[in-house]
Amino acid sequence: MSSTVRTAIVTGAARGIGAAVAKRLAQDGLQVAVLDLDADACADTVSAIEAAGGKALAVGANVADEESVAAAVEKVATELGEPTVLINNAGITRDNLLFKMTVDEWDSVMAVHLRGAFLMSRATQKYMVDNKFGRIVNLSSTSAQGNRGQVNYSAAKAGMQGFTKTLSIELGKFGVTANAIAPGFIETEMTAATAERVGVPFEDYKKAAAAQIPVARVGKPEDIAHTASFLASEGAGFVSGQVIYVAGGPKD
Repeated sequence: MSSTVRTAIVTGAARGIGAAVAKRLAQDGLQVAVLDLDADACADTVSAIEAAGGKALAVGANVADEESVAAAVEKVATELGEPTVLINNAGITRDNLLFKMTVDEWDSVMAVHLRGAFLMSRATQKYMVDNKFGRIVNLSSTSAQGNRGQVNYSAAKAGMQGFTKTLSIELGKFGVTANAIAPGFIETEMTAATAERVGVPFEDYKKAAAAQIPVARVGKPEDIAHTASFLASEGAGFVSGQVIYVAGGPKD
């Protein structure tokens, strides 16, 4: 293991999966930039990391905006350290059936997931290449295989997988790996909002989901954080271009 203190950026880290990943990476000894649309929303995640003895920085940025991303990454490099670990977790849902989906619902999902991952990866890769070490972990989803009412989200998450594989090809010779995590049902504010939208109590929604999962429970944000921890580690240097389904069992 290297004694180098590395710096990670986790997008969408104010809550949910992003917050869990940020805390876990800090536990692993990394300095963590907690990035979300509003820096103030990152306060709880930053406080939790600092209370546990870690070092974190709250950063506000719109990952879909080129100038905002450039400014955010520069801030991290200047105030925390050159980022050589990137977790592209930021995401939104705008669910609707195809015939009712608006162009804005399509574009906004594509912008945050795909444009955001592209801009963040492009802005940080120079630090990874210069340091001859880099870890990019992109959040995909089991919805990449198709999911009713999520033609935009499914397309974005499938695109994330192709994006990941191409990054691994282009950046591998510089010591930079790229992998994707495809979660199944994870208990977060986002899935709670989906349950509310379809008019089902969240506990009933989770119970129905768990009945379809081989390990007989829904996932927790920490389940994803454990996987991200490995993929971001020194020891994962020979793992690249992979899509790892973290879904409690096999997918069809």
